[in-house]
Amino acid sequence: MQKFIGTGVALVTPFKENNSIDFDALTNLVEFNINNGTDYLVINGTTGESSTITNQEKLKVIDIIAKTNKGRLPLVLGVGGNNTANVVNELKTRDFTNIDAILSVVPYYSKPTQEGFYEHFKLISEASPVDIILYNVPGRTAKNMSVETILRLAKECKNIIAIKEAGNNTQQYLELIKNKPSDFLIISGDDDLALAITLAGGAGVISVIGQAFPKEFSKMIKLGLEGKNKEAYQLHFKLMDVVNYIFEENNPAGIKTVLQELNITSNSVRLPLVKTSNELELKIAQFVSLFNS
Repeated sequence: MQKFIGTGVALVTPFKENNSIDFDALTNLVEFNINNGTDYLVINGTTGESSTITNQEKLKVIDIIAKTNKGRLPLVLGVGGNNTANVVNELKTRDFTNIDAILSVVPYYSKPTQEGFYEHFKLISEASPVDIILYNVPGRTAKNMSVETILRLAKECKNIIAIKEAGNNTQQYLELIKNKPSDFLIISGDDDLALAITLAGGAGVISVIGQAFPKEFSKMIKLGLEGKNKEAYQLHFKLMDVVNYIFEENNPAGIKTVLQELNITSNSVRLPLVKTSNELELKIAQFVSLFNS
């Protein structure tokens, strides 16, 4: 589990202007993060626009990232959904070579009860050949998985090793940190709260903005893990505005605009997402220019 303490990044899937995947940009993004302090990479999550990526494209994305990575960083693959049988089937049939863990999102749209959440992840635990990081993001799934359900899964399913908690709910974070088993990781999924949660006893972050500023963001989290709050907050304040910007309209449109300003990839997204507005693009461009000056 030590491999998932620190800064993970939820990688975007770069697109060309014609909306095909830009594998050269993806390779460059992976290298950029490996060389600048990121601790692990998350593939095919929400930020990777997994809902509009075909199965064939997903396999190619995984292959390119694994070949670029060459075993240097742990890899986490997004495998989840609101059809439990389909998720279980994918876990039983997919090749998990080079994959260290899966990130499995709380079932969306269906709004199951807490018992439904428990039964869903219990079956996923029984089927998964690799460790599992739960992903609780009620803003996208329409329902929160409770502290009680999360801790029940943590205690009863040995391969459920962590949760990416992304409800922007400080009270839930703190209850999880206070009551979790000693070997269970609480990972922030909220970039704006990542440092505070790390200082409170969290294991770090799976970040969106971290892939654009990996050196600064990973150093901030490392300082947080060391309890050096003053030094860490200096970096937090330096990045605070851009964290707000990238979520102002939509993720990943915002982070892709940042990456475009850094000449890593274009800001193209697939419908129903659209590019950031001209006003937001200008704010991001000004931030990046000042940050790099």
